[in-house]
Amino acid sequence: MDTIREPIIAGTWYPADPARLRADIEEYLAGARVDAIAGKIMGVISPHAGYVYSGQVAAHAYKAAQGSKFDAVILIGPSHRASFRGASIYNGEGYKTPLGIIPVDKTLAENIAAYSGGVVSLAPDDRLPENSLEIQVPFLQVTLGSIPFVPILMGTQDMGTCKAVADAIIRAVGDGRVLVIASSDFSHYHSYDRAVEMDSAALGYIEKMDAEGFLRGVESGRYEACGAGPVVVTTMVTRAMGADNARILEYMNSGDITGDKNGVVGYAAVVLYKKDAGEMDEGEE
Repeated sequence: MDTIREPIIAGTWYPADPARLRADIEEYLAGARVDAIAGKIMGVISPHAGYVYSGQVAAHAYKAAQGSKFDAVILIGPSHRASFRGASIYNGEGYKTPLGIIPVDKTLAENIAAYSGGVVSLAPDDRLPENSLEIQVPFLQVTLGSIPFVPILMGTQDMGTCKAVADAIIRAVGDGRVLVIASSDFSHYHSYDRAVEMDSAALGYIEKMDAEGFLRGVESGRYEACGAGPVVVTTMVTRAMGADNARILEYMNSGDITGDKNGVVGYAAVVLYKKDAGEMDEGEE
């Protein structure tokens, strides 16, 4: 029997009604103002809170990727609720949401695991109430359709794990055209001003595509990102594929949504891409 992962957070983190879900995502996308990316898009960073909090930020990342052609998507998120070493790939047949089933690219998944030196394992069943991957899938379905994807959950996010996962993805993808997505929120439960300060520092490293410096900042406590590992892996993989620019498309925190600025969570949308020949960086003109 084919194994399909049933939706776990539909009805709580995002609408369970298909029509309402699609309408909400389309509304978020319509409201996202994203300047044209003059280059080849290779990766995005998207938040993973409930849509009422971070849906409008996530829409910026997916709107940037919408319209590009990819063979597959590699979706990487942190494990909030299960503790394990390395990373795990769900390699059932697909993920189900109220919008339908998005298929898992089982061949790509198996190759990533095979090239990882034992760091990445395959999990044929996934019933964990984990939000970091599932929350991205409806946005994928609306913007890129039923595209094959590889859902990777990181249990540990140290540099050794990040390098092993990134190297395995690079080898498995080869010359393929993939979109790599890092699922991450940023600062957690600080005052509004402190959150903006911390998140600005984190995003500064991401803009420079400095994966190593970014992770050092997280590990030192200078700033926070629950999906630091996915961000590092996405940066490493896209750099290897030729990406030379990262653009912050949107930044908000929960205080901007609720008005409660006492203990907020930071959200950012980022696109990583290879600049077209002739495009100038900001400040060059």
